[in-house]
Amino acid sequence: MTTAIALWLVIGGGVVAYVGWAAIAIAHGAEPWWYLALAVAIYPLAVGAITTFWFALAWMFRAPRPPRAKLGVGASLRLFWNEGSAIARFPRMALYKWLIRDPRPAPAAAPVLLLHGVLCNAGVWYGFRKDLAARGLAPLYTLSYGPPLASIDVFAAQVAKKIEYIRRATGASHVAIVGHSMGGLVARAYLRRFGAQWVSALIMFGAPHHGSVHAWLFPGACLRQLRPGNPWLAELNQNEDAEPAVPMVSIWSRHDSMVAPQTSCRLHCARNIEVIGVGHNALLNDERVRTLVAGELKRIAREASRRQVVGETVA
Repeated sequence: MTTAIALWLVIGGGVVAYVGWAAIAIAHGAEPWWYLALAVAIYPLAVGAITTFWFALAWMFRAPRPPRAKLGVGASLRLFWNEGSAIARFPRMALYKWLIRDPRPAPAAAPVLLLHGVLCNAGVWYGFRKDLAARGLAPLYTLSYGPPLASIDVFAAQVAKKIEYIRRATGASHVAIVGHSMGGLVARAYLRRFGAQWVSALIMFGAPHHGSVHAWLFPGACLRQLRPGNPWLAELNQNEDAEPAVPMVSIWSRHDSMVAPQTSCRLHCARNIEVIGVGHNALLNDERVRTLVAGELKRIAREASRRQVVGETVA
């Protein structure tokens, strides 16, 4: 809720300030159409500047890229456009209470919990969730944890409560978790603290398992935990080569714009799947990523159905 309130304040405050500034200028004889034109252009210009900054930082600290990952001019422009378009949709997080609602309680064998990234809320899942539902996956749950700058361990405790609720609402024995960005680390922190007895699998994309230099730009406990080389990450990854408690998949992009170095998304104990030419936030909209995640979830659902049939037969 805090993220949504902050967005309302920033957007509303910006609109009020701009209208007031324009009104004063026009009252002193300025041409109104200049301010109308600027009002139309200011948001895409801001999004473009933010996108450029993220990519510049990611390029400076990029991981070495093999020849097959080199992009031409056209692919580079698509990479930038798709990432900018994804960032431009973020204001809908202010409306997440209306856009994203949990399904009503009903029996289900393979529920899914979607976990968002840092400084976000469940609103980022709007399109992704609709796509999964269109592919026949259900029920789909989300969680907006917070406060936004709290420790990842605080978020993990909130995940534990949500999983307990999902199991009561569906009667399912296990819940599959899908995590974008920090959401993948929140899920791993949950597994470390609460165990894996209620989780069927963990699917992550754009998750900075070994940190990102971008985290140095912001304050807050969770951002400190996302900085490369910090003790919290070292402890989380100390048994990285061991067999995971649940099946794990980590989807990562060679051109991630907010995880640098990009290879930070690779996790030794997970099945790592590489994509090329996709920015960090654009991973949420990318057809390949959605297809990969949906395929994993369908496999998990089939296994859950088989377990349910076997259980009923034995009973």
